[in-house]
Amino acid sequence: MSFRIRGPNASSGMGVADHSRNTFLELKGKRVHRYVIFKIDEKKKEIVVEKTGGPAESYDDFTVALPENDCRYAVYDFDYVTSENCQKSKIFFIAWSPAVSRIRAKMLYATSKERFKQELDGIHCEIQATDPTEMDLEVLRDRAR
Repeated sequence: MSFRIRGPNASSGMGVADHSRNTFLELKGKRVHRYVIFKIDEKKKEIVVEKTGGPAESYDDFTVALPENDCRYAVYDFDYVTSENCQKSKIFFIAWSPAVSRIRAKMLYATSKERFKQELDGIHCEIQATDPTEMDLEVLRDRAR
């Protein structure tokens, strides 16, 4: 499998591995993942897939998979039922930046975020979270409406 990097972000120097983009497309189109967690690989200067969760995994499985003390990007395929009783789905982009993470990590993730989001065509909502309460399941429900 090749990992060609698309043009790096001028401010952070982070590229996006093709595998990261393709894994997002699998979540979006084929729905083979419930979530994808991405991390910045500083040595390779690219954003790579750290973990994926299968379609049967819960939101709790996803939140437990995020590190308590380091930043990550994640996408989560959120299923919900509308007030008209219609089954819907929205893809959330979550920028996880816990207050206790290293300042360098926070800066890297902050400067790469917009460029990375542009690579992920099909995101419906964005959440910036510094602690778990900011991305509680109720927050997703409110934002999905």
